[in-house]
Amino acid sequence: MSDRTPPPDGLVIVDKPSGFTSHDVVAKMRGIAKTRKVGHAGTLDPMATGVLVLGVERATKLLGHLALTEKEYLGTIRLGQNTLTDDAEGELISSTDASGVAREAIDAGIAKLSGDIMQVPSKVSAIKINGVRSYKRAREGEEFEIPARPVKVSSFAVYDVRDAVAEDGTPVLDLVVSVVCSSGTYIRALARDLGAGLGVGGHLTALRRTRVGPYKLDSARTLDQLQESLTVMPVAEAAAAAFPRWDVDERRGKLLLNGVRLEVPEEYAGAGPVAVFGPDDQFLALVEESKGKAKSLAVFG
Repeated sequence: MSDRTPPPDGLVIVDKPSGFTSHDVVAKMRGIAKTRKVGHAGTLDPMATGVLVLGVERATKLLGHLALTEKEYLGTIRLGQNTLTDDAEGELISSTDASGVAREAIDAGIAKLSGDIMQVPSKVSAIKINGVRSYKRAREGEEFEIPARPVKVSSFAVYDVRDAVAEDGTPVLDLVVSVVCSSGTYIRALARDLGAGLGVGGHLTALRRTRVGPYKLDSARTLDQLQESLTVMPVAEAAAAAFPRWDVDERRGKLLLNGVRLEVPEEYAGAGPVAVFGPDDQFLALVEESKGKAKSLAVFG
């Protein structure tokens, strides 16, 4: 008979280090939490740091729904240079003196990339084209196009514009920016498109994700801190923070768990995933309204 403590059940908010892939972080967390059942809610590029939401055990069932929430970033865009990957990790492909670019032109360029826009993801991204990852096609030297897709940039602000000189001697401008955007938005594609619109090229040199949905950097822990003391947000708390809450009595809770499609109160119609709680704050299920009834997305009760 094993007396091993069962793995924790919940979300872990990691402050991802630079140089790690999201998969590297998941692998590390499997070791820390002593379970194979770990997943992430949306990747973060190896160069980037900041909030990466992991689910452990039953919380993995929340991840697909959390991945769709709004995200917030702080980053640095270098105007004057293009790279193969649209970030600092890629090979330099062009340099242009950007010292003459006016602030008004930068602001106008940013305005064009704000709101509901169509964006072409970077070729070195995880997007699948006919079942094959885009980065794999790009590494093999294949010529291909990625279709533009709709994304929402709720806020794109410049905090600082700094004159700099690149390693090859080109005068460049470094913009410190913050971006709030929908899931699926590529910040390096914003950097690329801003530079292209200004005629000097651009790429991302630093990126830090400060928020995923309701989960912010102040609740994130580094891998070293988690190794010392594993901080897990219980599934119920995580669901209450991320989704609208619908409280039901014991009878309706049992019906719901037995597969009965209850009528959903009007306030939750079209709200996306809704967290259903029974008596004593028990998290029962994640549902969404479909034709006025509760359709189960994941059951926890």
